[in-house]
Amino acid sequence: MVSRKVKTESINAAKLQYSSKHNRFLNNDVPKYSFPEREMQPRAAYQLIHDELNLDGNPDLNLATFVTTWMEPEADKLIIENLHKNFIDHFEYPQVEVIEERIVNIMANLYNVPDKEDFIGTSTIGSSEAIMLGLLAHKWNWKQKRIKEKKSFDRPNVVFGGDTHVSWDKFARYFDVEPRVVPIAADHFTIDSDRVKEMVDENTIAVGVVLGTTFTGEFDPVSEINQMLLDLKKEKGLDVPIHVDAASAGFITPFYEPDFKWDFRLEQVKSINTSGHKFGLVYPGLGWLIFRNEKLLPEELKFYVNYLGDEMPTYTLNFSEGSSMIVAQYYNILRLGKEGYSSIVCKMMSNAHYLADQLKKSGEFELLNDAKHIPVVTFKLKDEGKFTAFDLSYKIRERGWIVPAYSLPPKAEKTTIMRVVIRENFTADMVDIFVSDLVKAKKTLDKGTKTPEQRDVRKGHPVS
Repeated sequence: MVSRKVKTESINAAKLQYSSKHNRFLNNDVPKYSFPEREMQPRAAYQLIHDELNLDGNPDLNLATFVTTWMEPEADKLIIENLHKNFIDHFEYPQVEVIEERIVNIMANLYNVPDKEDFIGTSTIGSSEAIMLGLLAHKWNWKQKRIKEKKSFDRPNVVFGGDTHVSWDKFARYFDVEPRVVPIAADHFTIDSDRVKEMVDENTIAVGVVLGTTFTGEFDPVSEINQMLLDLKKEKGLDVPIHVDAASAGFITPFYEPDFKWDFRLEQVKSINTSGHKFGLVYPGLGWLIFRNEKLLPEELKFYVNYLGDEMPTYTLNFSEGSSMIVAQYYNILRLGKEGYSSIVCKMMSNAHYLADQLKKSGEFELLNDAKHIPVVTFKLKDEGKFTAFDLSYKIRERGWIVPAYSLPPKAEKTTIMRVVIRENFTADMVDIFVSDLVKAKKTLDKGTKTPEQRDVRKGHPVS
């Protein structure tokens, strides 16, 4: 966030204690918002930052994030070995480019491209960049088609649901495209094909479909929307592509529900994004974008530069990208294979279903999604009287658990829910501990704050 004013606050480093035998004393305040005048010992700088970061939450107890928080030591080693390589520098680091190309091929095959020789894709910093690049290509294709037909091209729109990630709204605003947001219902938290059809017209560059929404983890009905667009193409000649936002499910569904048709097996699905740093089991940030065929990425959007010693095409929103996470993704693919990914996914889904069962058995919560497709469980309080889900979220934080509470999108904004994402390192035993802590936290809020005398049930005895 951009600072609005000059700040002069300093870190009172004199209060920090360091071992004298290592010469790690800090005798002066360290400015927070301006360059220090003098250098300090490396250990002192490390300790200063290390101690401050201890205030962050424990990643293992962060049930809010979809992002991977643990990798194997061998993967960590590869990451360290490649942190200093700028992926975009293909001339200097050609083998990383080869590895990226292999992964693009692997992902295209995983998503069932119809022509094994005719597809294209790229790595990105995450799904947000992948979504923007995918939609930008669709906007360009739509514009070129309109020019050939000698029609206006000044009013493009993109249709997506109120259940999408904010990156969809960002694309619309940043790239001057009208967002046509399909509202969700108060009792149904994904879009439907009929409402999508009402918003599609000749200026629609693409329809966005989400596989695993950020809000509830549910799937938009991609197959139904695909059929609706096929019918529309036959009836009116409108050929509107689908971009599938599979940020959350792209590394789950192929292994857990391989027969579920959501990918390039559906004719109107022209591009797919996924997050390697979610259930691809890689640290942030890494995303993947795959196009059904190469012609969908206009040549005009590729830039050829030779700044770094060799002419190379780029299709990115930035000109720097670390190599380490691409290498880490390749490690996971080689290390795990389909068998390994399937095993991990099944364990996550099993633990997610166990969590849903335990929450239901507690009698305190109403489930909205019991991990139907991906290991995400969403629930709400059965009765928000004395307190809300926001209060419960803060209360459970006392035990270290990070569980988000938030309101659903417009039309369902009166519903406040909580979400738990089950990752690889969240075991069934941890589920038991979490549910016990959650129920205790709720009961504490139910009772309200009591004095020590009220908490001591043994009348006449001092509180220990």
